[in-house]
Amino acid sequence: MLLRAFIAASLLTATASAATKLDFNRDIRPILSDNCFACHGFDAKKRKADLRLDVPEVAFKAIDGVFPIKPGSPEASSIIQRILTKDQNEVMPPPESNKHITPAQAEILQRWIKEGAEYKKHWSFEAPVKTAPPSVKGPVRNGIDAFIQSRLSKEGLSPSPEANKETLIRRVTLDLTGLPPTPAEIDAFLADTSPDAYEKVVSRLLKSERYGEHMGRYWLDAARYADTHGLHLDNERSMWPYRDWVVRAFNQNLPYDQFTIWQLAGDLLPNATVDQQIASGFNRCNVTTSEGGSINEEFIFRYAVDRADSTVAVWMGLTAGCAVCHDHKFDPISQKEFYSLYAFFNSAADPAMDGNILLTPPILRLSTAEQKKQLAELDQNIAAAQTKIRAAIQTINYTDPATQTPAPPIQTSELVWFEDAFPVKADFSGEPTQLITKDKGPVFSGNAALKRTATGVAQDFFANGAKYEIPPNGKISVQCYIDPANPPKAIMLQFHTAGWNHRAVWGQEGAIPFGQVRTPEKVQMGELPKAGEWVKLEVPAERLGLKPGIKVTGYAFTQFGGTVYWDRLAMTSRVDPAKDPQWSWSKWIEKNQGKRVAELPNDLQTLVRGKKPAEWSEKDATRLKEWWFENEYQGARSLVEGARAEKLALESQKKTLDDVIPATFIMADLPEKRESFVMDRGQYDKPKDKVTRGTPAIFPPLPAQADYTRLDLAKWLVSPQHPLTARVQVNRLWQQFFGTGLVKTSNDFGSQGEPPSHPELLDWLAVTFRENGWDMKAFVTLLVTSHTYKQDARCPDLALQKDPENRLLARGPRFRLDAEAVRDQALFVSGLLSPKIGGKGVKPYQPENIWEPVGFGGSNTRNYIQDHGESLYRRSLYTFWKRTAPPPNMTSFDAPNRESYCLRRERSNTPLQALTLMNDIQFFEAARNFAQHVMQANTGTDARITALFRTATGRYPSAQEAELILQSFQKELAAYTAKPEEAKKAITYGESKPDEKLNPAELAAWTMVANLVLNLDEVVTKG
Repeated sequence: MLLRAFIAASLLTATASAATKLDFNRDIRPILSDNCFACHGFDAKKRKADLRLDVPEVAFKAIDGVFPIKPGSPEASSIIQRILTKDQNEVMPPPESNKHITPAQAEILQRWIKEGAEYKKHWSFEAPVKTAPPSVKGPVRNGIDAFIQSRLSKEGLSPSPEANKETLIRRVTLDLTGLPPTPAEIDAFLADTSPDAYEKVVSRLLKSERYGEHMGRYWLDAARYADTHGLHLDNERSMWPYRDWVVRAFNQNLPYDQFTIWQLAGDLLPNATVDQQIASGFNRCNVTTSEGGSINEEFIFRYAVDRADSTVAVWMGLTAGCAVCHDHKFDPISQKEFYSLYAFFNSAADPAMDGNILLTPPILRLSTAEQKKQLAELDQNIAAAQTKIRAAIQTINYTDPATQTPAPPIQTSELVWFEDAFPVKADFSGEPTQLITKDKGPVFSGNAALKRTATGVAQDFFANGAKYEIPPNGKISVQCYIDPANPPKAIMLQFHTAGWNHRAVWGQEGAIPFGQVRTPEKVQMGELPKAGEWVKLEVPAERLGLKPGIKVTGYAFTQFGGTVYWDRLAMTSRVDPAKDPQWSWSKWIEKNQGKRVAELPNDLQTLVRGKKPAEWSEKDATRLKEWWFENEYQGARSLVEGARAEKLALESQKKTLDDVIPATFIMADLPEKRESFVMDRGQYDKPKDKVTRGTPAIFPPLPAQADYTRLDLAKWLVSPQHPLTARVQVNRLWQQFFGTGLVKTSNDFGSQGEPPSHPELLDWLAVTFRENGWDMKAFVTLLVTSHTYKQDARCPDLALQKDPENRLLARGPRFRLDAEAVRDQALFVSGLLSPKIGGKGVKPYQPENIWEPVGFGGSNTRNYIQDHGESLYRRSLYTFWKRTAPPPNMTSFDAPNRESYCLRRERSNTPLQALTLMNDIQFFEAARNFAQHVMQANTGTDARITALFRTATGRYPSAQEAELILQSFQKELAAYTAKPEEAKKAITYGESKPDEKLNPAELAAWTMVANLVLNLDEVVTKG
């Protein structure tokens, strides 16, 4: 491997022969950057001896009569003397740096100085120049081939011939859709003898909706897209409309400059469309938290750092995050310049704490016209009810009971809601409801108790026909008896107001899939009550969001599995006005600040957070007291009851409607921007020099104006003068199709990155991309119609010896498929893949105990609740992505965790991957369904072998391959015929059902053969 790496590096640097002048960027910069720039480069704070070797004006300047570099005279250049000396106290780099300049590198440096020591600005900071493609003799379909073949000729290599048609259609179909071609599509291509047959295939694939799904997943890696917040509880967030927009953008061929502007500043565009606002969610994909003890200012800082770093990495291919704490050691980005970029994102309107909620503002609800109309009507009616409440409050003559002597008397009450039967005239259901008497089972009080035995989720409930008002300080109690011989996984009480939005649960979290965790919709009360005896369960009504005055119109006794008895559901109340915050204003303002603030709506929370009551302004105190009269003060119930009940019912209706309307995070800025500072050593609480929004001086400047926004930054990135944006994107697209970018380090175009293998080609592609209107489909077409792409992937010995990594492209691309394509291909050839596009993330098969070990109590992603039906077979793009525990069959194939941007996936080859393909239920079920389809469509063993092999690989098997598969089938058939129970077991993995008309032993044998074929290197490799 070391030899191969050395050969590859030698080819890429293409160090000039003795007759050719050395090039600073190609030959010299990598040596100095690796060994010298950390101490003698851009970072002034870490610079030693005040010497810079990254710029000629300092490197050529004598220090105490000694020249670090004297052009034309290596013997008079002190860096050469220090490199060559044997004195360990003088040698450079110093031994403790663990750096070493090789004799060959020292010779190159001496030769460069002798040639005049010509410096050049780093290649990536110079604007790309479009040079004419060179003239070559080989097969040229477009300019790509001319540049590639010119370099091959210099290296003594020749391009490979075009691959056969079966290989080509499989390669390009996988590359453009992430799915293999069907046998019918292969046959149609083979039958088409027209000169543009291949181009017609490309055109057809680019029109497929599958194109956007496949292209979009690469971008989601860069965007750090996921379905959870990422830190602490790692609760679910609603970002999937952004993911679906990315797919639409690729399918609609949104030009890359607009694709850029919409994502970085779509919210700032005049009259921004829904799609432009959704696109701005790029900057809301970052990891967030709401962990107790977290400091607001710290996370506001961290989010802005992440957004600045991600923007520079994704669009400019630079490691700007290295300048958070100090000047960049290798690239010309000072710490001050980083914070000038950071300032563009430091005024984002999203809060430091995400609230562990699904929709952390700012958000956009994607409502239909009818839903918008309904919401407007509800808002109008809520405002009208609020007006009535305010009028009633004005009539209150209030005296604080805490100031009265003697204190008002304590008041108590109890009302039984269920005993012996559901309310008279109520509509109740339980399929069937069973009330048992004392002679049939345990009864706590009265004459009967409710009993239910279940295997899954089941319940007894009533709705309509009776109403119960929530009293002040209401406490719900119920008697529960669990059969010790058959305990449930969980039990739940549910209450209906305008919807079933109030629930208390005991037992296994997530077993009953109703309600949103850590909200009144689903309050976890503890473990299951002790079995074999009556246990009184109690819940404060307010914990379930049941405020005094709310009318309950239904309740439900719910369980998952087991046998449960319920009896005596009651509501009790105890009020001491002089000490109760719902009667005494002075007691309410004395409440623990955190609890008091949490009760308030967002606008009032902002007024009082972090302030003691004595620090409230008179205006703020008046607003708070009005809110208290309406929502807390029980003495106002008779005055505001009707209007408040009307308002609460309307708000509940609005919440029910909101819950069914998709929504997504979007970007927005505060009305007044925050000041930004250089943070000393990257510490959020140590501001130094104030900075304004700006860009690094090494790049073309922003247009002159008083101030700048993210929209200005986005437009600057796609301006014709910018040297990096087009280069970075065309390089990543090249990487996508050829396996490795022209710049291998696609995440680093700076000094520490690798120089381009074909610099003229990279620039030609970048300028062509920009001149063609940033047209991504046109650019993809350019790549896949080149002879370079269409070459046979088989490797001649000479090419393998000279270019083992295929960086010179003497052969076609060949590498293992990414995680999503491996899974999607198996589902596709099996006939199981769902064609559905878009929507919420789904939870397909997953091994047990993946989420649970990393899940916190109270997290709504603590337990993995597998989906069923079609959701098991959706494209991998739609798999729910939990950052702290990503889908395991994806991470086995090198998918990232999406905690930060990923611009280049690694590609490994491990035993775990083989085990996944052979044993994971998703793949084994796919193999069985694949075998079943082949058996149903073909008769005869030979025909079935051919169909299996050709569907999976895109070609006919050779006689030897067919014989090996036949032997494997015969062996498996004999084994399963001898053990029919094992055959039945083998064909029942997964939720899809085997065809009962097929012989189980034969289907099991073909399943094993299909499993074998799907595991072939040729199947999981694009070649």
